Amino acid sequence: MIYSANVSYNSVIKEQIPHRLFTRREMIPPRNDVLWRIEHGAVRTLTWSEEGTFITLGYWGAGDLIGSPLSKVKPYQIECLSNVEVSIVPPHLWYQDVTALLSHIQQAEELLSIVHCKPMSLRLWQFLVWLSRKFGRQVEQGKLIDLNATHQEMAEVLNTTRVTVTRLLQQFEEEGTLLRQKRQMILRLPNE
Repeated sequence: MIYSANVSYNSVIKEQIPHRLFTRREMIPPRNDVLWRIEHGAVRTLTWSEEGTFITLGYWGAGDLIGSPLSKVKPYQIECLSNVEVSIVPPHLWYQDVTALLSHIQQAEELLSIVHCKPMSLRLWQFLVWLSRKFGRQVEQGKLIDLNATHQEMAEVLNTTRVTVTRLLQQFEEEGTLLRQKRQMILRLPNE
C-alpha cells in the first residue's frame, strides 16, 4: 500500500512539473536552480573559446537531464537541434533522477574518449556510431541517424574542419559504410 501511495504521489508531482517548448536553434535559458529533462527532441550543450570557436560539450535527447548545475564550464549554452519539449526538475526532485545523472556522466565521458581517437577517420566514424546509438533507428538500409547535425557542427565536436568532415563522409559513402539521402545519414553497421 505504501508503495502504491508513493507511485501515485510521484505521478502527481510529475504531472505538476511545468513543461516548456523550444524551436530548432533556440537557446534554452541557463538557470542555476533547475535541471531540464528532455521529453522530446535533441539539444547540444556548448561553450566557446576566447577566440570564439564553438566547443560542443554533448548531444542530448529524450530522457536526458541537462542544465547549468551539471557543468562548471562558463559560458554554457543549450542549443535546440530540433523542436524540443523539456520539463523543469527542481532541486528537491534531483534525487529521483540518479539514473539520468549517471547516464549524463557516462555519455560525456564516452564522447570525450571519441574526441581523442586517431586518426580523424576513426574519430568521425566512432562519433557517427555514437550518434546512431543515441539518435538512431533501424531502417531497411541500416541505422538512420535521426538528427540533422551539420558538417560544421560535427567538425566542432571533433576538433577538425568542415572540409575534413565532408571529405571523410564522402569516403565513407564510397566505401559503402554510409548512405546519404538528402540531409539524413544511414550507417551500414555489421550485424545490425
